[in-house]
Formats: sequence, structure tokens, C-alpha cells
Amino acid sequence: MKKKGWIWAASIVGILVLAAVVTFVIRTQAGKMAVADVEEPVTVQKVSEEELSETILVTGKIVPEDEQKVFLDAEKGEVTEFKVKENQKVKAGDPLFVYDSSKLQSEYNKAVRERDLVNKRSQTEINQIAELNKRIANAKKNPAPSGDGEDDEAATEDANSLTSEKLEMETQHESTKSEIESAQEQINDLTEQIKEMTVTSKIDGIVVKVDRNAVSTEGAETNPAVHIISSQPFKVIGTMSEFDAVKIKEKQKVIIRPKVYKDKEWKGAIESVSQFPNEEGGDEEFVDGGGGGGVTMYPFKVAITDDTSELRQGFHVSLEIKIDGDGKKIAIPHAAILEEGDSNTVFVLKDGKLEMREIETGTSNDEFIEVKNGLEKDELVVIAPHEDMHDGMEVTTFDEIE
Repeated sequence: MKKKGWIWAASIVGILVLAAVVTFVIRTQAGKMAVADVEEPVTVQKVSEEELSETILVTGKIVPEDEQKVFLDAEKGEVTEFKVKENQKVKAGDPLFVYDSSKLQSEYNKAVRERDLVNKRSQTEINQIAELNKRIANAKKNPAPSGDGEDDEAATEDANSLTSEKLEMETQHESTKSEIESAQEQINDLTEQIKEMTVTSKIDGIVVKVDRNAVSTEGAETNPAVHIISSQPFKVIGTMSEFDAVKIKEKQKVIIRPKVYKDKEWKGAIESVSQFPNEEGGDEEFVDGGGGGGVTMYPFKVAITDDTSELRQGFHVSLEIKIDGDGKKIAIPHAAILEEGDSNTVFVLKDGKLEMREIETGTSNDEFIEVKNGLEKDELVVIAPHEDMHDGMEVTTFDEIE
């Protein structure tokens, strides 16, 4: 029994010694880790004055300044001749194609002949009225001689008869003039219809497509018979979110980078941002806006100020729009801010210790944010602070970002 007691006692002592050794090792390692954490250098950066310009990135598409798509009109009949071909340069007013106007031309010729006949009748009536005026004048000037007054009465009756005949002729002539006016109106109308049978270009540009087999189907989507794009420099169109649209102003500079050219860029300027939302897009999901809410998109147009000869209609491009700030402001990197609820705090390294401060922020760009209150220029703020830092913590080593 004594032997077993010694064995139990020795076992208990061994276990206690092992536990003590393990505890010592764990505490030693924890101490080393704590020392390592404390000795890890802190990264700091001086508070500086920065121009808080913002860069907005959007996408768009190259389009011509203007374009004209000419569709066939079934009411005008068949096309008899195309006056242009693809890649041909045209000017405003140049003919593109001609409808069959033979029927209208026949009506026009008939109307001209009828008008000419009425004109001849009108001239005859004018001559007759002139002749009657002469006869009336002669009858009044040279009455026939008489001894008893009977011849004088006959001469008077002859003048009155001629005057009555003249009035009838003048009435008839007024009717003839109305016929001439009606005939001329018909001729003018037919002339305009014949003119409209020749379709012309409305812009200076280049013919990009001629479809001789295009058909006009009422109620169905059809292709244009002729498609012209403006010869003016290309532009860029696209849409931007409501968050960006309120910051953009006309004539702001734009850098345009076509996706097909990796190392090329073109300069441009904002021409317009619509006051009205994009009709096609409506509200879209705006991932960067937070909260999963919708966003309204607004159309914009950019004028390209550089030569556009290397660009083509339909190229997709990325655009960089720089929005200048209103002067330099005290600012720090976003990475220096430690968000705690609704307040923004930073750690300032001063005299070898960390000092926690609450700051008031203002405008910002992608890298810096304005500090309205809480910091002075050239103070050292901690970049990327962590939760283990605390007010009054001593810092023996630090790395300063220039």
C-alpha cells in the first residue's frame, strides 16, 4: 500500500510540473507577441493642402454630328433611279433617288395645255374689250349728222349698245381669269408633287448605305433606302447617373479613350447634359450608390475637339471628366479615418504618443477628404488605424509617407 501511495504522489507531482512548464511557455509566447505588436511601426502622413478635384468616369459611344435615314414611301410608288452610291459624299439638296413621276408628269402637261388655251381665250377677250372701247369712243365723238334729231338718237342708242356689250365681255373675262388662276394653282401643285418625287439630302455628309431592295411595309419595321451620316466631326453620347449629372457643367474638359485603341486618347468638352431622364433606361440599379436603391440616368453629349478621322461611328469609349475644386483645402487620405458610428476620428502622432481626435469632414475626391475642423497642417495622422490603438498609446517607431 505504501508503494502505491508513492506512485500516486509521484504522478500528481509530475502532472503539476508539466502544467507549470506549459503555462510558462504560453505566457512567454504571448509576451513576445505583445511586444511584437507594440513594436510594429506605425504609418503616418502629414496633413497637407490639396486641390480636391474629382474625376468622373462614364462610358459612351461615337456618333455622327447628324444623320439622315430615308425610308421609302409606298404612296409615291416605285423608285425608278438611285442617284447615289455608298461612300459617296453629298451636300444638302443633292438628289438621292427618284420615284416614278410619269403619271404626275402627264397630268402636269395636260394642265399646262389647258392653261395655255384659257390664256389664249383671255387674250382674245382682252382684244375684243379694247376694240369695243374704241368703237364706243368713236360713237360718242362722231355722231351721225341729222336734220330732225332722229339720227342723233340712233347714234346714242349705238353707243349704249356697245357699252352693254363691253360689260358682258368684261364679266366673261373675269370668269376666264379665274379659270387661269385655278389652272395655275393645279400646275403649281403638280410641280411640287413632281419635285417631291426626287428625294434629296438634308445634310452635308457621306452615304453609308444604299438599299436598292428596301421595301415599305406599313406597320412593320423597315430598313432605310439611303443612310447618310454628317461629314462634321464625330461626337460622343451616353448616359450618366443623377449623382454625376448634378456635378457636370458645359465646356468641362473630357479625356476620351476608345476601347479599340489602348494607348490613344482624344480631347473633348461637355456639350450638354439633358435636364430630362433617359427615356429608354428609366431607373437602374446603382451598385456604387449603396443601399440597393435605384438611380435615374441622364443623356449627355461630348464634342470631340481633336481630329476624328481615325474614329468610326459606333466605337465604344470611356470618358474621364475632371471636376475642379474651389481652391486648396486642408485634407487627409481616406485611409486615415476611423469611422465610429456617425463620427469620424483620426489618430495624431504627437510627442511619441497617439492622440485620438474627432474631425469634421467636407468635400472629397477619390484619394483625399477635406478636414474642416480638428486638424492643422503638417500634423502627422496615422494611416490605416486599427481598433487596438488607443488614446495615449506610446509609439517608438513609425514610417512617414512623403
